Amino acid sequence: MIARALLAAFVLALVLSPASTARAERLIVSVSNHRVTVTPNYSGEELVLFGSVEKDASTPAARTNYDLVVTVSGPRADMVTRRKERVFGIWINTDSRQFLQVPSYLALFSNRPFDAIAAPEVARRQQLGLNNVLLTQRVGPDYADVVPNDPFRSAFVRLRSQHGLYREETSAVTFLTPTLFRTGIPLPGEVPIGTYDVEIKLFSDGALVTKTETAFEIVKVGFEQFVANAARNHGFYYGLATAMMALMTGWMASIVFRKD
Repeated sequence: MIARALLAAFVLALVLSPASTARAERLIVSVSNHRVTVTPNYSGEELVLFGSVEKDASTPAARTNYDLVVTVSGPRADMVTRRKERVFGIWINTDSRQFLQVPSYLALFSNRPFDAIAAPEVARRQQLGLNNVLLTQRVGPDYADVVPNDPFRSAFVRLRSQHGLYREETSAVTFLTPTLFRTGIPLPGEVPIGTYDVEIKLFSDGALVTKTETAFEIVKVGFEQFVANAARNHGFYYGLATAMMALMTGWMASIVFRKD
Protein backbone atom coordinates (compact mmCIF):
# COMPACT_ATOMS: atom_id res chain seq x y z
CA MET A 1 0.00 0.00 0.00
CA ILE A 2 2.84 2.39 0.84
CA ALA A 3 4.52 1.62 -2.49
CA ARG A 4 1.31 2.30 -4.37
CA ALA A 5 0.83 5.57 -2.53
CA LEU A 6 4.36 6.69 -3.34
CA LEU A 7 3.88 5.76 -7.00
CA ALA A 8 0.61 7.68 -7.17
CA ALA A 9 2.25 10.72 -5.56
CA PHE A 10 5.13 10.55 -8.05
CA VAL A 11 2.77 10.38 -11.04
CA LEU A 12 0.72 13.28 -9.64
CA ALA A 13 3.87 15.35 -9.19
CA LEU A 14 4.83 14.73 -12.82
CA VAL A 15 1.39 15.76 -14.01
CA LEU A 16 1.42 18.98 -11.99
CA SER A 17 5.06 19.87 -12.62
CA PRO A 18 5.84 22.75 -15.01
CA ALA A 19 7.98 20.47 -17.17
CA SER A 20 4.95 18.38 -18.02
CA THR A 21 2.77 21.33 -18.96
CA ALA A 22 1.68 21.18 -22.58
CA ARG A 23 3.43 23.62 -24.83
CA ALA A 24 1.47 26.40 -26.48
CA GLU A 25 2.70 25.32 -29.93
CA ARG A 26 4.07 22.17 -31.45
CA LEU A 27 5.58 21.37 -34.82
CA ILE A 28 4.21 18.76 -37.21
CA VAL A 29 6.81 17.98 -39.90
CA SER A 30 7.57 15.41 -42.57
CA VAL A 31 10.10 14.82 -45.35
CA SER A 32 9.14 13.99 -48.93
CA ASN A 33 11.42 10.94 -48.95
CA HIS A 34 12.79 9.19 -45.87
CA ARG A 35 15.03 6.84 -47.88
CA VAL A 36 17.22 8.14 -50.71
CA THR A 37 18.83 5.45 -52.86
CA VAL A 38 22.19 6.02 -54.55
CA THR A 39 22.62 4.27 -57.90
CA PRO A 40 25.55 4.40 -60.36
CA ASN A 41 23.94 7.33 -62.22
CA TYR A 42 23.04 9.30 -59.07
CA SER A 43 23.87 12.98 -59.53
CA GLY A 44 22.03 14.57 -56.62
CA GLU A 45 18.51 15.15 -55.38
CA GLU A 46 16.44 17.65 -53.47
CA LEU A 47 14.11 16.61 -50.68
CA VAL A 48 11.25 18.75 -49.45
CA LEU A 49 10.56 19.27 -45.77
CA PHE A 50 7.11 20.58 -45.00
CA GLY A 51 5.09 21.07 -41.85
CA SER A 52 2.87 23.28 -39.77
CA VAL A 53 2.73 25.06 -36.44
CA GLU A 54 -0.08 23.64 -34.35
CA LYS A 55 -1.50 25.98 -31.72
CA ASP A 56 -3.68 25.28 -28.72
CA ALA A 57 -5.78 27.29 -26.29
CA SER A 58 -2.71 28.37 -24.29
CA THR A 59 -1.04 30.05 -27.27
CA PRO A 60 -0.79 33.81 -26.65
CA ALA A 61 -3.16 35.67 -28.92
CA ALA A 62 -0.50 38.26 -29.73
CA ARG A 63 1.89 35.61 -31.05
CA THR A 64 1.39 35.59 -34.80
CA ASN A 65 4.85 35.97 -36.38
CA TYR A 66 7.19 33.00 -36.37
CA ASP A 67 10.72 32.26 -37.51
CA LEU A 68 11.97 28.81 -38.40
CA VAL A 69 15.48 27.35 -38.52
CA VAL A 70 16.09 23.90 -40.05
CA THR A 71 19.42 22.15 -39.38
CA VAL A 72 20.33 19.05 -41.39
CA SER A 73 23.41 17.12 -40.28
CA GLY A 74 24.84 14.02 -41.93
CA PRO A 75 26.92 11.16 -40.51
CA ARG A 76 29.76 12.32 -38.26
CA ALA A 77 33.41 11.55 -38.91
CA ASP A 78 36.92 12.74 -38.07
CA MET A 79 38.39 15.01 -40.75
CA VAL A 80 41.70 16.80 -41.28
CA THR A 81 42.42 20.21 -42.82
CA ARG A 82 46.01 20.78 -43.99
CA ARG A 83 47.87 23.97 -44.72
CA LYS A 84 50.16 23.98 -47.74
CA GLU A 85 53.06 26.34 -48.26
CA ARG A 86 55.58 26.78 -51.03
CA VAL A 87 59.03 25.72 -49.86
CA PHE A 88 61.93 25.90 -52.34
CA GLY A 89 59.44 25.94 -55.20
CA ILE A 90 57.53 22.88 -53.97
CA TRP A 91 54.09 22.90 -52.31
CA ILE A 92 54.17 20.81 -49.12
CA ASN A 93 51.94 20.31 -46.08
CA THR A 94 53.33 22.43 -43.25
CA ASP A 95 50.55 22.19 -40.64
CA SER A 96 47.23 20.44 -40.07
CA ARG A 97 44.22 20.47 -37.77
CA GLN A 98 41.99 17.51 -36.96
CA PHE A 99 38.23 18.01 -36.63
CA LEU A 100 36.62 15.44 -34.38
CA GLN A 101 33.24 13.83 -35.13
CA VAL A 102 31.96 16.73 -37.21
CA PRO A 103 29.01 16.39 -39.62
CA SER A 104 29.99 15.19 -43.09
CA TYR A 105 27.01 17.18 -44.38
CA LEU A 106 25.67 20.29 -42.68
CA ALA A 107 22.95 22.63 -43.91
CA LEU A 108 21.09 25.41 -42.11
CA PHE A 109 17.97 26.97 -43.59
CA SER A 110 15.80 29.78 -42.26
CA ASN A 111 13.17 32.25 -43.37
CA ARG A 112 15.20 35.31 -42.30
CA PRO A 113 18.83 36.15 -41.53
CA PHE A 114 19.92 34.52 -38.29
CA ASP A 115 20.83 37.83 -36.65
CA ALA A 116 17.27 39.04 -37.30
CA ILE A 117 15.76 35.91 -35.72
CA ALA A 118 17.55 35.99 -32.37
CA ALA A 119 20.12 37.93 -30.36
CA PRO A 120 23.79 36.92 -30.71
CA GLU A 121 23.88 35.04 -27.39
CA VAL A 122 20.74 33.08 -28.33
CA ALA A 123 22.17 32.34 -31.79
CA ARG A 124 25.37 30.99 -30.22
CA ARG A 125 23.48 28.87 -27.71
CA GLN A 126 21.11 27.46 -30.35
CA GLN A 127 23.90 27.15 -32.97
CA LEU A 128 22.17 29.27 -35.60
CA GLY A 129 24.41 29.66 -38.65
CA LEU A 130 27.66 28.02 -39.68
CA ASN A 131 29.67 30.45 -37.56
CA ASN A 132 27.86 29.27 -34.43
CA VAL A 133 27.89 25.52 -35.08
CA LEU A 134 30.30 23.66 -32.80
CA LEU A 135 33.14 22.04 -34.76
CA THR A 136 35.38 20.40 -32.20
CA GLN A 137 39.09 20.37 -33.04
CA ARG A 138 42.16 18.79 -31.60
CA VAL A 139 44.44 21.70 -30.69
CA GLY A 140 47.59 20.14 -29.30
CA PRO A 141 46.56 18.13 -26.24
CA ASP A 142 43.22 19.95 -25.93
CA TYR A 143 39.81 19.61 -27.58
CA ALA A 144 37.84 22.76 -28.30
CA ASP A 145 35.98 24.81 -30.84
CA VAL A 146 37.64 28.06 -31.85
CA VAL A 147 36.55 31.45 -33.12
CA PRO A 148 34.85 31.49 -36.55
CA ASN A 149 37.74 33.38 -38.19
CA ASP A 150 40.29 30.73 -37.22
CA PRO A 151 42.14 29.97 -40.51
CA PHE A 152 41.77 26.19 -40.21
CA ARG A 153 38.08 26.41 -39.35
CA SER A 154 37.45 28.91 -42.16
CA ALA A 155 39.30 26.71 -44.65
CA PHE A 156 37.42 23.61 -43.51
CA VAL A 157 34.00 25.27 -43.91
CA ARG A 158 35.03 26.82 -47.24
CA LEU A 159 36.22 23.51 -48.72
CA ARG A 160 33.09 21.67 -47.60
CA SER A 161 30.93 24.50 -48.98
CA GLN A 162 32.63 24.32 -52.37
CA HIS A 163 31.43 20.71 -52.68
CA GLY A 164 27.90 21.61 -51.56
CA LEU A 165 28.31 19.66 -48.31
CA TYR A 166 28.15 22.70 -45.99
CA ARG A 167 25.67 25.47 -46.66
CA GLU A 168 23.42 28.06 -45.09
CA GLU A 169 20.52 29.83 -46.75
CA THR A 170 18.58 32.49 -44.89
CA SER A 171 15.64 32.65 -47.30
CA ALA A 172 15.12 28.95 -47.95
CA VAL A 173 12.19 28.45 -45.57
CA THR A 174 8.89 29.68 -46.95
CA PHE A 175 5.78 30.24 -44.85
CA LEU A 176 2.91 29.41 -47.21
CA THR A 177 0.48 30.56 -44.52
CA PRO A 178 1.16 31.99 -41.06
CA THR A 179 1.50 28.40 -39.78
CA LEU A 180 2.30 26.26 -42.85
CA PHE A 181 5.91 26.11 -44.09
CA ARG A 182 8.21 24.28 -46.49
CA THR A 183 11.88 24.18 -47.48
CA GLY A 184 14.09 22.22 -49.85
CA ILE A 185 17.06 20.09 -48.78
CA PRO A 186 19.56 19.86 -51.66
CA LEU A 187 21.75 16.74 -51.70
CA PRO A 188 24.82 16.88 -53.99
CA GLY A 189 26.07 13.96 -56.03
CA GLU A 190 28.90 13.17 -53.59
CA VAL A 191 26.65 13.16 -50.55
CA PRO A 192 27.86 10.71 -47.85
CA ILE A 193 25.95 7.52 -47.09
CA GLY A 194 24.19 7.21 -43.75
CA THR A 195 21.49 8.66 -41.51
CA TYR A 196 20.71 12.39 -41.63
CA ASP A 197 19.21 14.14 -38.61
CA VAL A 198 16.88 17.09 -39.19
CA GLU A 199 16.21 19.51 -36.32
CA ILE A 200 13.50 22.15 -36.69
CA LYS A 201 13.40 25.09 -34.27
CA LEU A 202 10.56 27.57 -33.99
CA PHE A 203 11.26 31.10 -32.75
CA SER A 204 9.04 34.03 -31.89
CA ASP A 205 10.22 37.48 -30.83
CA GLY A 206 13.80 36.23 -30.57
CA ALA A 207 13.02 33.34 -28.22
CA LEU A 208 12.89 29.61 -28.87
CA VAL A 209 9.26 28.45 -28.67
CA THR A 210 9.55 24.75 -29.47
CA LYS A 211 11.53 22.29 -31.58
CA THR A 212 11.18 18.85 -33.09
CA GLU A 213 13.28 16.33 -35.00
CA THR A 214 12.97 13.95 -37.90
CA ALA A 215 15.45 11.99 -40.04
CA PHE A 216 16.08 10.35 -43.38
CA GLU A 217 18.73 7.98 -44.67
CA ILE A 218 20.84 7.70 -47.81
CA VAL A 219 21.73 4.17 -48.91
CA LYS A 220 23.53 2.55 -51.83
CA VAL A 221 21.75 -0.05 -53.93
CA GLY A 222 22.71 -2.43 -56.71
CA PHE A 223 26.32 -3.11 -57.65
CA GLU A 224 27.65 -0.16 -55.63
CA GLN A 225 26.05 -1.57 -52.48
CA PHE A 226 27.58 -4.98 -53.23
CA VAL A 227 31.04 -3.44 -53.60
CA ALA A 228 30.64 -1.35 -50.45
CA ASN A 229 29.51 -4.37 -48.40
CA ALA A 230 32.35 -6.49 -49.78
CA ALA A 231 34.94 -3.84 -48.92
CA ARG A 232 33.52 -3.40 -45.42
CA ASN A 233 32.75 -7.00 -44.46
CA HIS A 234 35.31 -8.98 -46.47
CA GLY A 235 38.31 -6.70 -46.72
CA PHE A 236 40.90 -9.42 -47.46
CA TYR A 237 38.96 -11.03 -50.30
CA TYR A 238 37.96 -7.63 -51.67
CA GLY A 239 41.61 -6.54 -51.77
CA LEU A 240 42.64 -9.84 -53.36
CA ALA A 241 39.96 -9.56 -56.04
CA THR A 242 40.93 -5.95 -56.74
CA ALA A 243 44.60 -6.90 -57.14
CA MET A 244 43.69 -9.78 -59.49
CA MET A 245 41.52 -7.48 -61.60
CA ALA A 246 44.37 -4.98 -61.85
CA LEU A 247 46.78 -7.73 -62.96
CA MET A 248 44.32 -9.05 -65.53
CA THR A 249 43.68 -5.55 -66.89
CA GLY A 250 47.40 -4.90 -67.23
CA TRP A 251 47.95 -8.26 -68.93
CA MET A 252 45.12 -7.69 -71.39
CA ALA A 253 46.36 -4.17 -72.15
CA SER A 254 49.83 -5.52 -72.87
CA ILE A 255 48.39 -7.97 -75.38
CA VAL A 256 46.13 -5.45 -77.10
CA PHE A 257 48.81 -2.79 -77.47
CA ARG A 258 51.76 -5.13 -78.04
CA LYS A 259 53.91 -4.14 -80.97
CA ASP A 260 55.16 -7.03 -83.11
